[in-house]
Amino acid sequence: MTHCLLVIDVQESFRHRPYWRADTLPAYLAAQNALIAACQATGTPIVRILHVDEPARADNPFALESGHVRPLEGLADFTPAATFHKNRHSALVGTGLDVWLVRQGIRRLIVSGIRTEQCCETTTRHASDLGWQVDFASEATLTFDMRHADGSVFAAADIRQRTETVLRDRFARIRTVGQIADDLASGR
Repeated sequence: MTHCLLVIDVQESFRHRPYWRADTLPAYLAAQNALIAACQATGTPIVRILHVDEPARADNPFALESGHVRPLEGLADFTPAATFHKNRHSALVGTGLDVWLVRQGIRRLIVSGIRTEQCCETTTRHASDLGWQVDFASEATLTFDMRHADGSVFAAADIRQRTETVLRDRFARIRTVGQIADDLASGR
């Protein structure tokens, strides 16, 4: 079975959002970089996906004009097998990623990146519905605390746990970076 790692929205744009928290970055980057290293060691293709959004102005961190739509500082350097720009939550909408995956014979996707419950979860659900098998590398995803309309706060750890719960055995296997690395090394 041919695998592919998706590195979704791991870009400098997020540093310019009010919810950004640098204290959660080291653990996330350690997991994300270990996953990249495992894929590099086994020749598993890595696809970079960057989020680009309107308005196309320098003051919008998700616009190309801002200069922030580039890999997040601290992310391991890798040569992507392909790079796609998206403007929807799912990396499979309007990007050509689905066509590329089919042409490459990819059957299993490894999902990682930023934000756990948004672009990573949405891409996972979409990919599963389209027939791909998906490994959701939860520890190699990053999200941030969110505030409900009533003022209560959902901690990032709770959001991650909720995402794992709704994806597990319905849309994806929830896997640690170590489990994925072992699978790739053994050809599973």
